[in-house]
Amino acid sequence: MRQTLKQISIIGLTALFLTAFTNCEAVKNANNKQKGAVIGATGGAVLGAILGNNIGKGGNGELGAVIGGVAGGAAGVIIGNKMDKQAQKIETEIPGAQVERVDDGIVVTFDENSGVYFDTEKYNINAASQATLDKLANVLREYPDTDVLVVGHTDSTGAEAYNMTLSKQRAQSVTNYFTQTKGLGNGRFTTNWFGEQTPVADNSTEAGRAQNRRVNVAIVPNEKMVDDAEQEAQGGN
Repeated sequence: MRQTLKQISIIGLTALFLTAFTNCEAVKNANNKQKGAVIGATGGAVLGAILGNNIGKGGNGELGAVIGGVAGGAAGVIIGNKMDKQAQKIETEIPGAQVERVDDGIVVTFDENSGVYFDTEKYNINAASQATLDKLANVLREYPDTDVLVVGHTDSTGAEAYNMTLSKQRAQSVTNYFTQTKGLGNGRFTTNWFGEQTPVADNSTEAGRAQNRRVNVAIVPNEKMVDDAEQEAQGGN
């Protein structure tokens, strides 16, 4: 039986995935400023955007806990407005990246065609990838009241255990670049990996495999943003 590193039961996550997510430009994606009470009701759509075609085949409780719903009502509107602006900034600074506004989070997907890629069987951050990650680091620094998940994936070429390790190494390389090279706070980051388990495209084609060799960066409101939004919604400072 194929083994999964860091495998955690998905019991309790299934209901979260019932919330659909929409792939589109940040501004077009439901414009969360208008979602009001429904914003933050679940974080499952964010996890679905990361796991691609395999929502029902695996999951990770740690990720689910980090990206769970945060706030509704007026506070949700405030949070949505802030996250909309951050998503727009990422799209402007990194036009090649796939940026999705999903629930109360932002999912940025980097594959071999969108700015962050790795040489075959390598996990070091090359010069081209550094330039893209530098731009994202600047946005993260401009919007400090967020937490960040970095999640690695591979295609199905090679043994699964090897792919799992490779996806771990690549995800950790991205996190380490943000925290050790760019000086972003380590406490903001959660790193995870799924190897070949969560394809978003057909692994039988070269183009599909290139899409599956990817790193997701999910950006979600942190506790401070939620608290500030709730105070603002209540007429506080």
